[in-house]
Amino acid sequence: MIEWDPRLYKWEQIAKIVAERIKDGTYPPLTLISEVKLQEEFDVARVTVRKAMEALREQGLITTKPGKGSIVTPDDGS
Repeated sequence: MIEWDPRLYKWEQIAKIVAERIKDGTYPPLTLISEVKLQEEFDVARVTVRKAMEALREQGLITTKPGKGSIVTPDDGS
């Protein structure tokens, strides 16, 4: 179980964890990232996960297509 830092929003912490997973290769380019699985893993509301996904999109780490889901953005060299 994750220990939440009370100084940060949960969505910020989830975004940071997912970003680290993307950077360390746990989630390689083109990997589908499931909001439902993240919701279950972190035991948070779906809106919290969506806010984290929005932050990851703003960082350019994921791309979301309606009806298709969110994938890890491919490296520029791919």
